[in-house]
Amino acid sequence: MARVTAAVLNVLTRPIRMRGTSRTPRPALEPASRPRPWARALGMVAVVLLGGWLGLLAVGQVRVPVGPMDTTMTLRPSFTGGTKINVSPLGALHLDSHIAPVRLDVNVDQLDPVRSQALVDHPERLSGLQDEVTRDIGHGTLDLAVRSCVAVVTGATALGLAVYRRPGRALASGGLALALLAASGATAYATWNPKSVLEPRFSGLLSSAPSVVGDARSIVTEFDVYQKELARLVTNVTKLYDATSTLPAYAPDPTTIRVLHVSDIHLNPASWKIIASLVEQYEVNVIVDSGDTMDHGTAAENGFLDPIEDLGAPYVWVRGNHDSRVTQRYLEGLENVTVLDDGRARTIAGLRFAGIGDPQFTPDRTDRPGAEQSQELAGARLASALRDQRAAGTPVDVAIAHEPAAARQTDGEVPLVLAGHVHHQKTEVMKYGTRLRVEGSTGGSGLRAVEGREPDPIEASILYFDRDTRRLQAWDAIRLGGLGETTAEVSRHLVEENEPGASPSPTDSGSPSP
Repeated sequence: MARVTAAVLNVLTRPIRMRGTSRTPRPALEPASRPRPWARALGMVAVVLLGGWLGLLAVGQVRVPVGPMDTTMTLRPSFTGGTKINVSPLGALHLDSHIAPVRLDVNVDQLDPVRSQALVDHPERLSGLQDEVTRDIGHGTLDLAVRSCVAVVTGATALGLAVYRRPGRALASGGLALALLAASGATAYATWNPKSVLEPRFSGLLSSAPSVVGDARSIVTEFDVYQKELARLVTNVTKLYDATSTLPAYAPDPTTIRVLHVSDIHLNPASWKIIASLVEQYEVNVIVDSGDTMDHGTAAENGFLDPIEDLGAPYVWVRGNHDSRVTQRYLEGLENVTVLDDGRARTIAGLRFAGIGDPQFTPDRTDRPGAEQSQELAGARLASALRDQRAAGTPVDVAIAHEPAAARQTDGEVPLVLAGHVHHQKTEVMKYGTRLRVEGSTGGSGLRAVEGREPDPIEASILYFDRDTRRLQAWDAIRLGGLGETTAEVSRHLVEENEPGASPSPTDSGSPSP
């Protein structure tokens, strides 16, 4: 068709010579415009990407027996890369393993009854289960890589032939697909992060999180390469799937102290059930509440606090700006509750805590003149008490204040300070080495949250401390959707050994001037 069109244009645009006249030939009209080079290249790339994607969808997956489980491994196009382990119907694990336009998906299809029964009949095989899982994952990954290469190149070549109808263009599409796949592999290799599995993000049923994510101490000490780390997670999934067998279940490392940090409950009765569930699932040693448990601080609200006595762990509390002195006195009369207000330290569950109550009482949510200065003064009082404790040879492990402005004044005086007030989670290592951990609202901003289009998330954290050094090792940030407690996102965060907050505070570092 293109040749016929060009011939017709050539005939029509020939110079016309009139008999007996002499005329200057007209410039020939240019043939039909051809696509510009950049447009042709863009079209080729689109064909290659679409063809490669279709190829992956068609045949780019492998079924791999991993230990007692049947799994499906797949490569998928992605803007961010990473690894996703689907544990339907329990949830999924997300690992920031690499940055590349491809993501590894591992779907746990089912637990094989024959192989599972073999483990039940011969429990001594559990000791070698992790090595077996490692080998299975290695073979499956190699098979998936080869199959994906063939699928991408075949898909791009076939679509190129269908679009361009020229073997040369089709082969060029396949070659470009292979080059892009090689570049993606090189990018994944260059950005490979074997420690990503130490900090997984779990989304799904809240009760499944401890079993799948594992304990902070054991994960740090037992994993040294990505395959073994991934194998451990798959092994945990195996334990979770076969909960009725003799496979061992999640057991917290006895060398860690587990602290549940909650804040800004704001009179939400659903919070107590959530906290009790977390205490049971993670075998929490102590609960820390950084304030705003109430909404108005009236005596009529005091009955709301009664479930604290039955949460299953000691409860450490500091006053927030929505908590009154009436609230504080009521809590001081409850069993299993420790109120911190004047900076004096108390040892609970093997950790030394010190805190100070919020100097403001603003249940109407108004800002009073000098509020920031009063927060800094309260923080300075707490910092002074921390210095005195350290000078006496009894340093504090964890300081607590409601507002971050007050907590910042303790920088350099304590390894870790906890706060709340702002209703979203945040972590920061401050100038003089103190780690500030701000908790979100464990009450989902209270019952006021339903005033918006969507309820605010419910947030809490599990903090893991080494029992010997009493230093923070890791924490799990827990985020529940809205006012429900059945689904959650749990993300693991590690404290690196070379981070300032991981080592004891300097002995003679003054806090910054308020």
